[in-house]
Amino acid sequence: MALNVVANVEPTESIKPAYIMPLAEKSLLTDVRQVNANFYVAVGERGHILLSQNGIDWQQAQVPLQSSLNAVYFTDELHGWAVGHDAVILATTDGGISWLVQQFLPDADKPLLDVYFRNPKQGIAVGAYGLFYTTSDGGSSWEQSFFVELAAEEDKEYLLDLQENDPEVYRSELGSILPHFNRLFADANTLYIVGEAGFIAKSNDFGDSWLRLEEFYNGSLFDLHRTPDMGLLAVGLRGHVFRSEDNGQYWQQVSISESATLNSVFSDAAGHVYLIGNAGVLLISKDDGLTFSNHSEPDGKAILNGIALDNHLLLVTEVGIKVINLDKSE
Repeated sequence: MALNVVANVEPTESIKPAYIMPLAEKSLLTDVRQVNANFYVAVGERGHILLSQNGIDWQQAQVPLQSSLNAVYFTDELHGWAVGHDAVILATTDGGISWLVQQFLPDADKPLLDVYFRNPKQGIAVGAYGLFYTTSDGGSSWEQSFFVELAAEEDKEYLLDLQENDPEVYRSELGSILPHFNRLFADANTLYIVGEAGFIAKSNDFGDSWLRLEEFYNGSLFDLHRTPDMGLLAVGLRGHVFRSEDNGQYWQQVSISESATLNSVFSDAAGHVYLIGNAGVLLISKDDGLTFSNHSEPDGKAILNGIALDNHLLLVTEVGIKVINLDKSE
């Protein structure tokens, strides 16, 4: 059961536009999306949003605030959203050329960590301390939702009592009891969230209700991915990788050679699976995530996310955009 509260979406006088920096593509970048064959968008620190028509040459967009951004998502060539610190939500309707502030809550001091839209109207943004916002009008308005079913089993009875008798305290308690929601993953009609303390939940009605899966690991999980052969891979803290072949009912740990935190997992059209993480970690699997070979970057810089293209990887790192030639990595 969810309790919904209308979010404060009024911009404040503390909003200042991001600086246009000549070396923005070499700054900390946290997420990258391929919108179509020739359009890429990356986001990162200090409100940086970068656009590219070829994945090589990047131009910084005009952004109305300086909050660091953690994730970006586009539903088509025109409509996109970016989320980040100060619970900020930005939106564009012109392919990233200009951005509007839909939400900015600096007093909350909580970051949003991921965003997903299933069409230009219906979207979800999630983040630290159980932050969960939904929109059904493209972000013109956002509602904050609280789901008792996302709490740990030992906390549910206490929260259900508060929900019935003191909704205000209930919302406050959820903010301290619910885990950080680190990543959304859409798998056909099923939506997953992964987060801290081994948290995984899934929804079959686009977030109206949730089923929290049984915990199999007590550390943070940072990404989830459906492999080309229909397995599920979950990755997270200190090089932990888990694989499920039954949609998350049972998980088996995958042994890898690295112990650095893994930030993302993705695959390519050829069936290769990629793990990327801190300390320059880059691992590649040719057997659907059962085993991985090590192709980590010698500079040791954290890799936050990436895209697998025809013959190279486009990565966002703590030192900006990085392109890896796969012919040289294999």
